[in-house]
Amino acid sequence: MKSDVDKILQGNQLAAARLIRLLEDGDPEGIQGLKAIYPYTGNALILGITGPPGAGKSTLLTHVITEFRKRNLRVGVVAVDPSSPISGGALLGDRLRMRQHTEDKGVFIRSMATRGHLGGLSKTTNETVLVLDAMGSDVIVIETVGVGQDEVDVAEAVHTTAVVSLPGMGDEIQAMKAGLLEIADIFVVNKADKPGVDDVVDQLRLMLDMRNEPDNQWKPPILKTIAVNGEGVTELVDAFMAHRSYLVESGNFDKCNVEREFQFFRNLVMEMAAGKIFDAMADLPAYNDLLANLKARKVDPYTAAETLTKGIECKI
Repeated sequence: MKSDVDKILQGNQLAAARLIRLLEDGDPEGIQGLKAIYPYTGNALILGITGPPGAGKSTLLTHVITEFRKRNLRVGVVAVDPSSPISGGALLGDRLRMRQHTEDKGVFIRSMATRGHLGGLSKTTNETVLVLDAMGSDVIVIETVGVGQDEVDVAEAVHTTAVVSLPGMGDEIQAMKAGLLEIADIFVVNKADKPGVDDVVDQLRLMLDMRNEPDNQWKPPILKTIAVNGEGVTELVDAFMAHRSYLVESGNFDKCNVEREFQFFRNLVMEMAAGKIFDAMADLPAYNDLLANLKARKVDPYTAAETLTKGIECKI
């Protein structure tokens, strides 16, 4: 693994792909590799592109990659797809839609399956981002599956979130207000050559006017794009870079990194602690009695959880 770690730090894509695969499989060797590269992470700008199905996110992302490459920036992409219920693999295969970039050594695209993980991300999205960061990506873009307004986890995993909508959504914009649209740093109205684009822009602007945010806070821009021909993409990338400048100048770039890594750490602790608790309880009669009562609906899940965790004390 040490040789692969060295190769990753030199930007080797094959070594990076091997480590990501180990992490997806939960292989201990992959975890050791992640520990080794971690000190070399924390430098990349991490972007999230999300929005409803059919909004044209993948086509838009293809042109966004091209624009970043024109600016001589190395790009890593985590394209999160829905999972096959049979194989567990990614169904859509975003790498096929972005195949024009496959020969570019400055671009590394990884398609990942959600494998039942909620929130629009894959379970190993954070780990994959760290690998892409360590291999020298200047910009890392996470494209989420696009399943609806519950897809808000991306905001905790990135510095900048772009929410893509499109004309013809009607009242769906309002229905999404409490979810996706409230996490946006940038609003993108794609397929801007279609009727109704100005209505969508007006609805989004009305939402922004209702936020009553302080004058010194970032004001999310509303941008029109036509992904099929790349129209508006230069302005979108300009907005990404402008938001980065805002984060750096306000001190929020490093703060975002700390918050993101703490959330990653917290999730790992919860996962590991739960595993250890259940392993330790597995053969105890009291635990099996608790499960039997839960199954017979003699006890509710909250009471069962309270009973199980009562008295557990951890001193660090």
